[in-house]
Amino acid sequence: MTPAQTRLLKLTQKVKRARYWIEAHLTFAVLAALNLLPADAAINTLAALAARLGPLLPRQKVVLNNLARAMPELSNEEHRAIARRMWGNMGRQVAEYVVLDKLFDFDPETDADSRIEVRGKDIFLRIHAAGKPVIFFTGHTGNFELLPICAATFDLEVTALFRPPNNPYVAKRVLAARTTTMGQLVPSKTGAAAGLARALSDGKSVGVLVDQKFHRGRLGTFFGRPVRTNPLLPKLVRQFGCDVHPARCVRLPGNRFRLELEEAIALPRDGEGRIDVDASTQMLNDVVERWVREYPDQWMWMHRRWDPKTLVDPRAQD
Repeated sequence: MTPAQTRLLKLTQKVKRARYWIEAHLTFAVLAALNLLPADAAINTLAALAARLGPLLPRQKVVLNNLARAMPELSNEEHRAIARRMWGNMGRQVAEYVVLDKLFDFDPETDADSRIEVRGKDIFLRIHAAGKPVIFFTGHTGNFELLPICAATFDLEVTALFRPPNNPYVAKRVLAARTTTMGQLVPSKTGAAAGLARALSDGKSVGVLVDQKFHRGRLGTFFGRPVRTNPLLPKLVRQFGCDVHPARCVRLPGNRFRLELEEAIALPRDGEGRIDVDASTQMLNDVVERWVREYPDQWMWMHRRWDPKTLVDPRAQD
């Protein structure tokens, strides 16, 4: 690299850091203002703003392209309607970070009405009584951040895999906020697998988001189109033999939520009786696809899940 190129690289990095700092502090200011409002007012205000502004962002193109790939049977107008509602839900989720302490009112000891309802309480209780670690998996649907909080109400300690935001200033703040409400977190980067394995070895359950793109993932399909999926979950099951439970959050009218924990699923095995990693990652994709088809506006369509670069990446291992 020439001296001129080095200087240009340093300047670019400084500009990027400055942009991140400005974006972060604007975000913090908005969140601080929202925190002054009652929970429902804060959530509804940001939802309305996001639903109006989101379709104007460059990322809207990714959203509509993804919808066209996944659901070609729907019209352009239906795609745009799903996108608009999705942006509104994204606004809700941002506001919900601020008011989580006011939001989560579920008490497993009572049957009183609350903002949160839980399907699968008996499964949570069985897991707690068994005293063995399990793996929960979910996707970016509803407010998935509520799931480890719910597990904690049943005295289940869950170590969750966490993908930090790209903005380092926001990432630091979000990580601190999540740690206080959700228990142990493992950033999704080098060493994440070891962190989750260590938690399972210590008898703690883990939670994994399985619907992100992964350059070195196993090749499969999602909505009938090729994708690569992180094989971490089936590899952990190979090592520890623990049960795997699908779990999701569904948004309900009136800023309410239904958290659903499903019975353990049996991952496919190969001819030698070992967990079949490729077939298992496909099973995970199929579960998430079922959820997304049921509530398409509650999934984060702005992710580049079908990024064609991941399909030709020479580092990818099949």
